[in-house]
Amino acid sequence: MNLHTAMSPIDAPRPTREDEMAYATGWTISGLATLGTIIAVWLFAL
Repeated sequence: MNLHTAMSPIDAPRPTREDEMAYATGWTISGLATLGTIIAVWLFAL
């Protein structure tokens, strides 16, 4: 194994940027809202 392969920048951990956190937060909120809607329709038979 050569040194270049062992120290590949792809494997190096990188800090999470704020825009990635906002993206993940948006998808989480969207998913929870979708689940809430499905459960509300199921419970109240709308």
